[in-house]
Amino acid sequence: MICSSLGEKAGAYFQELQDTVCLSLEKSDGKAQFREDRWTHAQGGGGRTRILEGGDIFEKAGVNHSALTSELSAKLAERLGVDRQRIYAAGLSLVLHPLSPMVPTVHMNVRYIELAGGDAWFGGGMDLTPYYLFEEDARHFHRTLKAMCDRHDASFYGAFKRGCDEYFFIRHRGEARGIGGIFFDELRDNLEQRFSFVRDAGGAFLDAYLPILDRRRHEPWDAREKEWQLVRRGRYVEFNLIYDRGTLFGLETGGRTESILMSLPPEVRWNYNVQAPPGTREAALLEILKHPKEWV
Repeated sequence: MICSSLGEKAGAYFQELQDTVCLSLEKSDGKAQFREDRWTHAQGGGGRTRILEGGDIFEKAGVNHSALTSELSAKLAERLGVDRQRIYAAGLSLVLHPLSPMVPTVHMNVRYIELAGGDAWFGGGMDLTPYYLFEEDARHFHRTLKAMCDRHDASFYGAFKRGCDEYFFIRHRGEARGIGGIFFDELRDNLEQRFSFVRDAGGAFLDAYLPILDRRRHEPWDAREKEWQLVRRGRYVEFNLIYDRGTLFGLETGGRTESILMSLPPEVRWNYNVQAPPGTREAALLEILKHPKEWV
């Protein structure tokens, strides 16, 4: 692969982060373990796809690392506003789909992009998608991310929280995918300093999510609540296949399809015109999704 020394360091860090997260998630689940697929990209580099299925907590969990080179397609070059050229992309992406509807789905992605012409930037973020809203969980998630952001720049959390609310919005439904988090892209200035922020963001993931998992893993639930989770998972699929830039980027750069689509849940329902009765917990969640809230 052709990349700078920073690109090599970023790729190595994302791989280390994959190891740390997978070990912690296996310990939390207590039953299932990740299986690994190592793959190579036709134009250079490759990745490690790790999938856990059928666990006590996680119905499906994917934690993927990749570091590859590719030629930009004409469509992708136009979207980036650059000439066609070779690109180096390294990153870690994870999506955890819990069995219980009381435990939220969570997503994180951290990445480094470098163009042959010399341009380079970091991007990423994480967001929480509950099926039943527990406000203390939402506050914990956002407070953890704000504390991490504030260590680098007091303006980061507010800007990146707004970016997350705007990005993870299902326009054809008029609602957010979840209760947000942070989302940042094209961090170009002072790349070494931005790399420090990205490392801190990756390191904050377990602190942001595991306390929520531990609080909700034994929460009782029934078949009706499971049905609601499956319907809401449909919204997750709609966003990932229609709007998600990472999905489109991976497919357009010839990435490994199974790895790219690992974000999709194992079971989902699209029942016709499902409505949440007024005054229910389901309706309370939808109100938040239609009107994103400030949690900190």
